[in-house]
Amino acid sequence: MNKKKTQILLNIGLLMIGLTTLAPVLWMVSASLMSSGEAGTFPPPMLPKLPTFEHYLALTERLNMGRYFLNSFIIAGAVTLISTLLNSMAGFAFAKYHFKGRDKMFNALLAGLVVPAQVTMLPLFLMLKTMGFVNTYVGAIIPGMASIFGIFLIRQFVMAIPDSLIEAARIDGGSEFRIYRTVILPLCRPILFTLALFTFMGTWNDFMWPLIIMTDQSNYTLQVGLASLMGEHTLDLELMMAGSVITIIPVLALFLLFQRHYVRGIMVGGVKE
Repeated sequence: MNKKKTQILLNIGLLMIGLTTLAPVLWMVSASLMSSGEAGTFPPPMLPKLPTFEHYLALTERLNMGRYFLNSFIIAGAVTLISTLLNSMAGFAFAKYHFKGRDKMFNALLAGLVVPAQVTMLPLFLMLKTMGFVNTYVGAIIPGMASIFGIFLIRQFVMAIPDSLIEAARIDGGSEFRIYRTVILPLCRPILFTLALFTFMGTWNDFMWPLIIMTDQSNYTLQVGLASLMGEHTLDLELMMAGSVITIIPVLALFLLFQRHYVRGIMVGGVKE
């Protein structure tokens, strides 16, 4: 009986934590359906008096939402695909190939994790400006093409793969790229899904770098485009909430779609050397 009571209390506690975590998101959706000025009252109402979709319609009228959405999808999708490919190759190399300076190079990469991304933005912008990539998709994609965290994540996972599988593939005459494509990638599927989801969410929600690299409003991402509303409609809280809801829909849909792979990758990705 005591064990059953403990489980019930534990489930109630987890439910309360879950509801507390979801409360801001639920209120954001509720506020997006409120009339103008209703969400700014004190205390703020939890539910709209009369639900309305006027703010969603206003977004399509004031902003080029289709264009911003397409820009965000192209950049986030390209970064996710390229980064997953390059990170998996580098992680495989650091895990299974023995070459001079491998450990020192990997430790130097890990040291780079302590450098804030904001510190590198100015020199990176100047480099891309010299190369003519300012206000282009390429300029927005290049910084995310590989990441230290992604390389580390893949390396830790690949280290758990037995060397005998790779040696057997080599004995059968498989090239190094074929071993990577037919042996490593299928076994790394859980961690690749996890890394891809992390990368897509990070790129989709990124605001600072697209704001810096994009100078033409037609090339703005969804995040930058929505931020432009703050200058024109500072007190229109309901409009901002509607824009936020639109922003999280693709990320939420991807998470729900690949949740099983994501959880599996998190569970088996922490392999110790």
